[in-house]
Amino acid sequence: QVQLVESGGGLVQPGGSLRLSCVASGGTLDWAVIGWFRQAPGKQREGVACIQWNYNHTYYDASIKGRFTISRDNAKKTVYLQMSSLRPDDTAVYFCALGRLTTTQDVCTKNDVRYWGQGTQVTVSS
Repeated sequence: QVQLVESGGGLVQPGGSLRLSCVASGGTLDWAVIGWFRQAPGKQREGVACIQWNYNHTYYDASIKGRFTISRDNAKKTVYLQMSSLRPDDTAVYFCALGRLTTTQDVCTKNDVRYWGQGTQVTVSS
């Protein structure tokens, strides 16, 4: 069973940057899709960025395109979300997830997830 642990959240001013980390343990990430999702108060959980482990294919939600970058470190079994130009509406709990599907777009847009991390809070405020 795969376990996912997120870290790196915190309070940042608008325009600032944060890097979130998701460390995976147990199981295998071969052919897997790892995604970052977020849930803000009053909103549904939505896919932010997803990465396919073997081919390094990525998918980004249009709302963050050009501001966030998802990447992986194979040796550390870690997925990162580098966030820049943060806005107040980026405030949310960010979750790392192991997808049930094998394409980045399907996992991110369909929220089809096998395992969730516990989440890390990101607050963008002055």
